[in-house]
Amino acid sequence: MLGGFLALLSAAAFALNNAAARRGVLSGSVLQAMAISVPFGVPFFLVGLLIFGSFDDLWSFSLRDTGWLAAAGVVHFIVGRYANYRATKAIGVNLTGPVQDVNILLSIVLAVVLLGETLTPLMMIGIALVALGPVFTWEGRKAAPEKGAFVPRKLAFTPAYGEGFFYAAVSAVAYGSSPILVRYGLESGGLRNSLGRGVAAGLISYAAATAVIVVMLACPGSLLHVLGTRRREFSWFMVAGLFVGIAQMLRYMALALVPVSIVAPMMRLTSIFRIYFSWLLNREYEAFNNGVFVGTIVSLIGAVILTVNVDFVQSLLPQSEWLSTLLKWRWP
Repeated sequence: MLGGFLALLSAAAFALNNAAARRGVLSGSVLQAMAISVPFGVPFFLVGLLIFGSFDDLWSFSLRDTGWLAAAGVVHFIVGRYANYRATKAIGVNLTGPVQDVNILLSIVLAVVLLGETLTPLMMIGIALVALGPVFTWEGRKAAPEKGAFVPRKLAFTPAYGEGFFYAAVSAVAYGSSPILVRYGLESGGLRNSLGRGVAAGLISYAAATAVIVVMLACPGSLLHVLGTRRREFSWFMVAGLFVGIAQMLRYMALALVPVSIVAPMMRLTSIFRIYFSWLLNREYEAFNNGVFVGTIVSLIGAVILTVNVDFVQSLLPQSEWLSTLLKWRWP
């Protein structure tokens, strides 16, 4: 239950990060966003280790574990975030989201094939609902405007669809595969995972990504370009860095407690949260639709189902041998 709740909070924090980053890259560059937001994660996770008193957990990872976690950091924080910011700059958060959301399918397939995770009927229903929710928001963009909360506005930018959809797809692959790398780093060695160990794992990943940023800034002109970030863009990138740090810490803690097949669908709720935050911060630079309410309800029902214990559900239903067998069935 706790792992699912942490994943839900992570999804909300990711959405706020996306909205803030979108505001920054309207006039700032992707390199500036990366150089500010990625290194910010290191001190943030260090504070997390102090809070949890889990510095000893840093030494619980073998060299191989550290390699998996470092790879996860580079894949997610460098490749995924760069592609995400490029897509966001090109077409906006709301149009990027539906393409990125295919990462849930990749995560679940890899979790079943590589990690040996199993799915229950309840989990399958929850995954289907969480995956279906944002579809209503996507379809709503094609429908005629209706009277409702989101009033269509003339966009203040021209979307570059080709570039945006390409980088959205790249970020989906990176975001879909990185949780598997994190679980590899957390599960080997047979040690019991905890919230503190999840934070320690996140610090290793962020440190590896920050090392890549340092190398990038060593290229001629890159450092001067980043130092030339204007105050307004710097503020938005700092806000984005703060909330993505919170989101990643919650995500790593969730992955330390529950399987990828639960965390990945819960992270899908970012698609719903991002629409609300985009409406608050970037309504002139995003496309909106009135199907968001239906999508929110459907996805949240799926999220709740994912976090409910099978034994608890069985206790609420009539005693039945075939129903008990169905609820406890596992795939594969």
